[in-house]
Amino acid sequence: MENTFWTALAVSTLAALVTSLGIYTIRRFADWGHRNTTYFMCFAAGVLISASFLHIIPKSFSMNPQAPIWLLVGFFGMHLFNRFLTAFVCERDPDKKEYAIGVVPMLGIGFHSFIDGFIYSIAFTVSILTGYLATLGMVLHEFPEGIITYLLLVRGGFRERSAMLMAFLAAAATTPLGMLVSYPLISTIDRQSLGAMLALSAGALVYVGATHLLPIAEQEHKKFSLVALAGGVLVAVVIVASKL
Repeated sequence: MENTFWTALAVSTLAALVTSLGIYTIRRFADWGHRNTTYFMCFAAGVLISASFLHIIPKSFSMNPQAPIWLLVGFFGMHLFNRFLTAFVCERDPDKKEYAIGVVPMLGIGFHSFIDGFIYSIAFTVSILTGYLATLGMVLHEFPEGIITYLLLVRGGFRERSAMLMAFLAAAATTPLGMLVSYPLISTIDRQSLGAMLALSAGALVYVGATHLLPIAEQEHKKFSLVALAGGVLVAVVIVASKL
């Protein structure tokens, strides 16, 4: 279990570093970031969704007969949280609509990143394969996540230095924090409870890929976006197939 803890901590820290790299890159190389963000999103979405359906969800179903319910709760729970967050900010600060453009996504992404930390704990406790599959898709989507958080904060009216710090705290630092908070609880629960939490996290993964990454990517109409998406799906399929 000690090795599992350090592995989960290492990959959650790696995710934070990748997010930070995305923030740094978009600030230093704005043109390059704008040109390629869509491809990162599509590739990450392909890996996240495929890995969830091909491995993480079946694994949770085998551990808990109620896992489909938790999968649904994870997906719609994330949706309802985002809806509530948007409504709350808009109603409380009607004169700060420009700020809301950056703050609302920042808070939503911060929550996603915190849940990512939970997913690392859950996935590596279940099995090393499950952990690395989750890591692959999640680390890939951390880079554009950092870019998006920073860009939206700047667009919302925040200064570049403030936007960089806020994006780091919300999108990067929350991942290892979520792992550290969740691991002591994850390592002591029974198999059925672990299956339920894995299904809950899979619902969150599918939500991130299907309702956040893909819709934004589709709006850009990039020429090779489908190729990037197919590449992500292929990577997940090859990894899962190699372990069967």
